[in-house]
Amino acid sequence: MKTRIIGFDLARAYAIFGMFIVNFNTVFGSHTNHTGLSGFLNLFNGNSSTLFVMLAGMGVSLMTNRNDYTLEERESIKSIITKRSWFLFVMGVAFYLWWPADILHFYGGYMHIAVLLIFFPKKYFLYAAAAAIIIFHLLLTIVPYETGWNLETLIYKDFWTLKGFLRNTFYNGWNSIFPWIAYFFIGMYLGRLNWSDLTTPKKVLLIGSSVYFITFLIQSYATSVTQNKDLLFYLTADYLPPFLPFMLGTASFGLILISIFIFIGNKIGETKIARILSSTGQMTLTHYIAHLVLGLLILSIITGKTLSYDLLKEIPTNPIIILTFTIIYFLFSCSFSYLWTKKYKNGPLEMLMRKISDGQKNGR
Repeated sequence: MKTRIIGFDLARAYAIFGMFIVNFNTVFGSHTNHTGLSGFLNLFNGNSSTLFVMLAGMGVSLMTNRNDYTLEERESIKSIITKRSWFLFVMGVAFYLWWPADILHFYGGYMHIAVLLIFFPKKYFLYAAAAAIIIFHLLLTIVPYETGWNLETLIYKDFWTLKGFLRNTFYNGWNSIFPWIAYFFIGMYLGRLNWSDLTTPKKVLLIGSSVYFITFLIQSYATSVTQNKDLLFYLTADYLPPFLPFMLGTASFGLILISIFIFIGNKIGETKIARILSSTGQMTLTHYIAHLVLGLLILSIITGKTLSYDLLKEIPTNPIIILTFTIIYFLFSCSFSYLWTKKYKNGPLEMLMRKISDGQKNGR
């Protein structure tokens, strides 16, 4: 059990490192240069966020992975998860004022909906994931995906109206509930698997690798198969909009990474480096907020650039600066996590969330 949990936390640590790269590069780097080091940084787009959501789904599933709950226990667990979902939703909406690409309020939405299925047999999680993708594609036929967006500045123009807020949250925001909750449900399904059985990560790795390879081939050779611009766009779109090929490619890559980190956790789970990374993975909420405030402010000082939408029009920062800063910032984050968890069980924001939702006092 211990190495299994460490494996999951190692994956979370990787996911938050990937989000550091994505968000630092989003603000200061280039989104159109797919060569050299810039291309390497852009490879993290989509994959880190989707892994983050899948692991979140696993976390919810793992905390309810028993068959003998009483009715009272089930209601208590549902209440805790619901309160956590509202905590994240409110925090995320408030944080949107600073970071318009916030994922927390969507994350809260995923959790709130997941409560409805939390004690269902695991096969229903996959049904729900498929349904979320189908609903998104149906919405595409009703509402143009670019509605509400200024794609030059990446500003969502009517977010603070009821109509715009609902559209952004459920359909065409950065990580809108449809289809992104599909990743959450896939994670819930994974959380129900028997990871103490060594064949489980092997099977997940095989499935993930197969789907990823097929999707990669389709996207790589799309121009050789068709010249239809609409079909090419559908097959190769990256993040916005999250069409089915994007969903399959990123979800399967997430399966690969989760399996690999389980193997790594089984090998090095008792080492100090694993414990340090594991402590970092346990504090993803704290590190998510911190890197978008402290991290961005420090990098803006280093680059001499002011944090504003005008950054999108400036010459991108050298990718070696972004990568170097990300690595150093991640190492400091790991050090903080390790020292903090020597005294406390949960990170600062995790502690606050649990105090509000669970009634825990200090997480020691």
